Amino acid sequence: MKYQALAIDLDGTLLTGEDLPAANLEAVRKARDAGFQIIIATARWKEMALGIAGEIGLTGPVIACSGAQVYEPATDTDVFDERLPADFTQELFRICNAERCIATVTVGDRVLLKLDGEPDMTAMGAEMHWVPELILEPHNLPRIGAIQGTKANARIKDELQARFSDSVNIFDSIGPTGRIIITITGKAATKGAALSAACAHLDLEPSTVVAFGDAENDLAMFDIAGAAVAMGQAEDQVKEAATFVSLRHDECGVAYAIDHLLANGDFTG
Repeated sequence: MKYQALAIDLDGTLLTGEDLPAANLEAVRKARDAGFQIIIATARWKEMALGIAGEIGLTGPVIACSGAQVYEPATDTDVFDERLPADFTQELFRICNAERCIATVTVGDRVLLKLDGEPDMTAMGAEMHWVPELILEPHNLPRIGAIQGTKANARIKDELQARFSDSVNIFDSIGPTGRIIITITGKAATKGAALSAACAHLDLEPSTVVAFGDAENDLAMFDIAGAAVAMGQAEDQVKEAATFVSLRHDECGVAYAIDHLLANGDFTG
């Protein structure tokens, strides 16, 4: 079999908002049953990735935090773990604390949620912790920050992007509500590096993987995978890098592409 695994992004790809459409669920299970290893590859924290994996019936490693973490649930260990640099984190927290924004920052097994006013935490996962301000923990640096807020995001890009370009990745991504969120990881933390680590752990060659995505942070996966599927609503640069452009995510583009792959064995024809 030319392809042995599928690496699938969540927001804007497998999911529509917070929902996993039935057609996508069925198609991924069909691919799993046909012998494909399925790797969830998301900007979200690992608990979210594991929740979707459990709903589908997957047990293998997951790529979380936009490639900053590859977590193996069978052994409760990280195959790959990259953190943001302390000097950048200090500056990021300064801006987030000064501006109105929604900031989620993954630190160890906690997800810090900074926003104005304490939310109802009973509807959120146990890993979520509301904080009135973000405080640097030098010995427990974040894997990823995801920031939503027009002024905060503008300041982060204007004040920090060029200054820390050698040590930090700052990408635009689409959140569950359809709004732009900037995702921030250390330079070595990309979905491509994480996919390489996951493949080594699974004894797979990256060339046997089909990567599915919709945003800039998926391009590193596209670069090393044997084939790449872009969702129909993806940015032009993502579509141009893809082997196959599928339907939109809200038209079950993942299911459409998987059905094509299972029927044809490739994305030609």
